[in-house]
Amino acid sequence: MNKRLGIVCLFLFLGNIVFCQEDDKKGDEKVKDSLSAEFKKKGVVVEAASFERQAINPLAPSKAAFYSAVLPGLGQIYNKRYWKAPIVWGAIGTGIYVYSFNNGEYNRYRDAFKRRKAGFTDDEFFDLGAPDEGKTEPDVSDSALEDAQERFQRDRDLALLITIALYALNIIDANVDAHLKQYNVDENLSFDIRPYLDINPVSSNPNYGLTMTLKF
Repeated sequence: MNKRLGIVCLFLFLGNIVFCQEDDKKGDEKVKDSLSAEFKKKGVVVEAASFERQAINPLAPSKAAFYSAVLPGLGQIYNKRYWKAPIVWGAIGTGIYVYSFNNGEYNRYRDAFKRRKAGFTDDEFFDLGAPDEGKTEPDVSDSALEDAQERFQRDRDLALLITIALYALNIIDANVDAHLKQYNVDENLSFDIRPYLDINPVSSNPNYGLTMTLKF
């Protein structure tokens, strides 16, 4: 009996809080109405603020991702994040430059190493100083050529992987940004919890609970 009495008191307390909140809202509305009437008496025109809900475009994220896939940075422009486009271009452009530089150096050392193995001594690394027709020992050894081409090949492959990752990140950023721009945070969203009391028609026992209302 005491347990049921305590539950009933709890629900009455929660209900009182809800009703007090509703009374506060009604009181605020009355204050707003009285202020509007007072302004009208003084000749001041008060216009009610109106809010226009932005329509959600479910294809916007896909379009942004597609544009960034075709041309990096174009999806960011589509999302009106213009300041991101130069960052995308600079990051991917740097990756392409590093890849191109290392690939060119790798080809230079590889060609010289292949000619050495073929028995030629006319590569660009054999005599780096003044021309010496009787020179028999190269300025850059065969092992140094091999180490150099392996180093530039490793750096070239790493630059390629980083550039691909930046390209994928550019697409992901455009897609996620388009999703976040349409995130619904308007005032029509609400969450309400109220006490619930019902009588069982068969046993006549009271059923206690809470009702949760979500409004979208």
